[in-house]
Amino acid sequence: MQLIRSVAVLMLLTLSFACTKDSLDDPTPESGTEDERIVWVGDNITFNKANAADPSLEENQDRITDLVWITRDNGGGQIYNAKSESQAESGSSPRGTLWAIGSIDEIDDLDFRTFRSAVGKPKNVVGKDLVLQLVEEKIFIQLKFTSWSNQGGGGFAYERSSPE
Repeated sequence: MQLIRSVAVLMLLTLSFACTKDSLDDPTPESGTEDERIVWVGDNITFNKANAADPSLEENQDRITDLVWITRDNGGGQIYNAKSESQAESGSSPRGTLWAIGSIDEIDDLDFRTFRSAVGKPKNVVGKDLVLQLVEEKIFIQLKFTSWSNQGGGGFAYERSSPE
């Protein structure tokens, strides 16, 4: 009887851990209520990383907050968060962010996803209105890419809103 109870407890603990782990790995957390959100609607800031510019240098990273530093490798590919990643991972980069196509005015109706899932091929992102969510900080930013180098040099540029 004791063995049956021990096995049952072990099974419950395993199931509980699996459910908790799955919820922690969910890449699409809630966007928060209006009261919890911080929406940046200040003046636009332009960020530009030139082709072949060293992505490890501060001037080639858009250091949006202490947790999110957007850049791109010189070999091309997509953007990543230099604060928490050393290179882009197509399914999850930039880490700590979610993206949606649309306007900050439509925030309640937007579908936030990973960068690649939201925009498809990054080279096609130029000119699209996007909203960037900094997940941990619950900050929402209006953003529009103005250039994306397809030459493998890692260049890109965008305009984004700032805090008021």
